[in-house]
Amino acid sequence: MNHRIGTGLLLLSILFPAACGVGEGDQAMSQPGEKIRVMLLDGQMIYDGHKWAETSPVFAAILASAGRFDVEVVTSPERGRPNDDFCPAFSDYDVIVANYEGDPWPQKTMDAFEQYMRDGGGLVVIHAADNAFPDWPAWNEMIGFGGWGGRDEQSGPMIWWDDGKIKYDESPGPGGYHGANADWPVTVRDPDHPIMKGLPTVWLHCCDELYSKMRGPGQNMHVLATGRQSPDQKGTGRDEICLFTVTWGDGRIFHTTMGHDVRSISCVGFITTLQRGTEWAATGKVMRTEVPDDFPTAETTSTRDMTIPASPPENN
Repeated sequence: MNHRIGTGLLLLSILFPAACGVGEGDQAMSQPGEKIRVMLLDGQMIYDGHKWAETSPVFAAILASAGRFDVEVVTSPERGRPNDDFCPAFSDYDVIVANYEGDPWPQKTMDAFEQYMRDGGGLVVIHAADNAFPDWPAWNEMIGFGGWGGRDEQSGPMIWWDDGKIKYDESPGPGGYHGANADWPVTVRDPDHPIMKGLPTVWLHCCDELYSKMRGPGQNMHVLATGRQSPDQKGTGRDEICLFTVTWGDGRIFHTTMGHDVRSISCVGFITTLQRGTEWAATGKVMRTEVPDDFPTAETTSTRDMTIPASPPENN
């Protein structure tokens, strides 16, 4: 099922791609002045705390509110249902935003997505999407690191930030951990990157999980920001990587481990970095880097009301 979100209105549409991963023509970037074509891909989560049906409308609203994106929501079959025919036309889009943590895709779909990324596609990985596909090598290369799903030392080293560089820890053990849902500080590690340009060096992120003990290949990772949770918040006390980019083939990936629920994605820091990160993944640039007046500070969080109004009843 597909829904398009342009300027806030939800319109029903159905795509009939000619072949798996192939749309109306060869993959082409949106031209200057055109809106960036976004596929927001959802439909399944493994863990009950990850409620894609609640977060996807907010992700779509965040992107639509920037005025730069034309967002179409593509929802997979339900978990455990046959998905042999699930193969979106990836090449119709400039960037895929993944809010998915569920069943493996058919081989033809994985192959089509890999080709899309090799050819210069964009990918945004939000929070639990990095729990997905533990047995898909290309996906794990694209996302840099992931957690849960049976990941352990065979999946790669644990990865975090230490003394100004990425730390790779080969110790055995499971991959994936987080402390309490709490406020925690974010520290910008590359202030010159377009996604981070102008943002405060330290800002307080609202009421979220901070992923840690993440494992993966960790190739071509560029760290943008880290978070820290103290042991009294059940955190590791280390600088955990929470915002970063990856290159894979000619494709660009923006990975944010933030975004557990509607409350945490209402943080202005999350909103700003998602908008910028999606634009960067799609185009390699961020056109507008003004910092919102309500951006959080090192001492205070800042959130917006992201309540999505219920759809009006249809006329019979």
